[in-house]
Amino acid sequence: QVQLIESGGGLVQPGGSLRLSCAASGGTFSPYAVGWFRQALGKEREFVAAISWSGYSTRYADTVKGRFTISRHNAKNTVYLQMNSLKPEDTAVYYCGADRSSVDRIVVSTVDYWGQGTQVTVSS
Repeated sequence: QVQLIESGGGLVQPGGSLRLSCAASGGTFSPYAVGWFRQALGKEREFVAAISWSGYSTRYADTVKGRFTISRHNAKNTVYLQMNSLKPEDTAVYYCGADRSSVDRIVVSTVDYWGQGTQVTVSS
């Protein structure tokens, strides 16, 4: 079983940047793809970005394309989400999830393992 631990959330002003990390504890990400998801207060959890096990394939939600970048360092068992040009509407709890599905098929319902989440607040 894979345990996932997110970190890097916090309070940032609009236009600022944050980098989230998702570390695998007690195992490795092999052979999982990893997705980032977010859930704003009162809303459903939504897909943000995903990356294949090899790192060669990525997918982004339209709302973050061009602002967020997902990457992974398999030797460190860590996946990152670099978030630039943050907006107040990016405020949410961000979760990472390990998934056996291909990058193109990752959605909330296909995730096998979830982390506990990290809060991101974008506010002046």
